[in-house]
Amino acid sequence: MKIRHYQDVPATNPLPGVKKRVCIGPDEGAGNFILRVFDVEPGQASPDHAHPWEHEIFVLTGQGAVRDEQGTETPFREGYTLFLPADEKHCMINKGSDVLRFVCIIPTGVE
Repeated sequence: MKIRHYQDVPATNPLPGVKKRVCIGPDEGAGNFILRVFDVEPGQASPDHAHPWEHEIFVLTGQGAVRDEQGTETPFREGYTLFLPADEKHCMINKGSDVLRFVCIIPTGVE
């Protein structure tokens, strides 16, 4: 068993205004899933991308929108859950004035 506060996990900065923490993954002995926490600053976003695995997302704080391959932006906020199927193009955008923080779960071996 491993218990720790997510802020005790070192963050990487994969993009300007975006922090990523891999809180649970292979280094902790997880063989099936990786749990990541993202902080997206106001006005910032992930790139438009797609991949052959699904995402499960839980929004902890803030408000944003997810953009699909047609360019449609669907809003969400704190407390929402998102399911993004495999191979579906998407982009997470912070639309608020505070940090957008969400938990994202993916399978191991794909990071």
